[in-house]
Amino acid sequence: MKYEPNLKSVRKHKVPAWFHDAKLGIFIHWGIYSVPAFAPTSQGSISETMKKDQAYHFKNNPYAEWYFNTLKIKDSPTQKHHNKVYGKDFTYFDFIPEFNQAIKKWDPNKMADLFKKIGARYVVLGTKHHDGFLLWPSKYPNPKRKNHFAKRNIVGELTKAVKERGMRMGFYYSGGLDWTFNEEPIQDFLSFVTNGPLDPEYNEYIKNHFLELIDLYEPSIIWNDISYPPDANPYEVIAYFYNKIPDGVVNDRWFQITKKMRELIRDNLDRFTQAAKEVSDGAGADVLKPPHYDYRTPEYATYHKIKKDKFESCRGIGYSFGFNREEGEKEHITVVELVRMFVDIVSKNGNLLLNVGPMADGTIAEMQVERLLGLGKWLETNGEAIFETRPWIRAEGKTDDGLDIRFTQKENILYVIILDTPKTEKILIKSLHIEKNAQIYLLSNTKKLSWKQIGEDLAITLPEKLDDAPAHGFKIIPKPTVEKL
Repeated sequence: MKYEPNLKSVRKHKVPAWFHDAKLGIFIHWGIYSVPAFAPTSQGSISETMKKDQAYHFKNNPYAEWYFNTLKIKDSPTQKHHNKVYGKDFTYFDFIPEFNQAIKKWDPNKMADLFKKIGARYVVLGTKHHDGFLLWPSKYPNPKRKNHFAKRNIVGELTKAVKERGMRMGFYYSGGLDWTFNEEPIQDFLSFVTNGPLDPEYNEYIKNHFLELIDLYEPSIIWNDISYPPDANPYEVIAYFYNKIPDGVVNDRWFQITKKMRELIRDNLDRFTQAAKEVSDGAGADVLKPPHYDYRTPEYATYHKIKKDKFESCRGIGYSFGFNREEGEKEHITVVELVRMFVDIVSKNGNLLLNVGPMADGTIAEMQVERLLGLGKWLETNGEAIFETRPWIRAEGKTDDGLDIRFTQKENILYVIILDTPKTEKILIKSLHIEKNAQIYLLSNTKKLSWKQIGEDLAITLPEKLDDAPAHGFKIIPKPTVEKL
């Protein structure tokens, strides 16, 4: 169909099957901030810093990609680090030559090979973050800063490599913030919601960028961040995208914080600050429902039940999206935690957009690679229970000895994924009644398993003790009928 640049028209767009099927995407945060590669870790992850007051969070922001902003906050750990290592007269923009020199070593094919190897179905690259630095040679250069773009076409080269390997490409773009247009630091909730540029020049600038990215590289995903300028029309971009890429998808971060809303927040700051704190876990942001989206984007958070709306949980492997050389093993999610989180997300109608933060030269740090390969190895055996599946009638269950279970389904198959390794060769799944003629298989073993119904519980006998793994997938054919549950 032909989409018009208005809300009523774009709302007719349906989430395509490929995005429901995909389950695993790779997010990439890479830019000037990858050179200093610093953010404090001693105050914990974003969920921990956000529990404090807003001023505390922004001063101790664990996101390395916010380096430019945190650097401006008096006595912040980032400012102290910067002054000690680089000196007070060394500006954020002085990192650009080093970044442009480093990216000469980058191999986009090697990067795309890694993503393909672990089973990712799509990639979302940050094309412009809040610092305004572009990762492609746009014909619409930054009007505030000369030469504010990478000297290599990272967007074009990675898009080609990703598409050649059968994965889909998506673009992150910071529409709501650009610190080259507003150099005032964000230090609290009020400055966060009022920092977005209001100039008509900025509105035209980012619209041109979106349309250029769509025309040149034909992405399958447009991932806008923070918000969209209040006096602009986001549906111009969204309708143009849908008309060019009918099975493309857009995320949910197209809020428009108008001048009137900014004044209202300023006049009722305590109330709005408290409300912001209550939804800071990401999943709670459902109360802030934008007018249009194809999917929701909880950040470093998941949901507690199956969601009707498609969602995509995004998070880094560590505390930060951008590479942070301060992070060690303690700050990185383990392979076990990663697998179990991924299974949980998929069971509730979500995808996982797992971030890598490359070093300045495009190298992905070993601790990140290890987690990616660990997830990929688990998917080699259990991917059937993940990809192309849909949520079942319920997401969660338990064994009689308290092991957590997640369910997914596909056609006439129910997948049961136990989020641990059973200690015995007999498993009792509580409250699961299956068909009399049903067959059960362990995904890591093609042999049919023996089972029996004990009341409303399902007892399964394993052929042998299972090897230790983050989770174990089973399939039941045919899946139980709804009437029996």
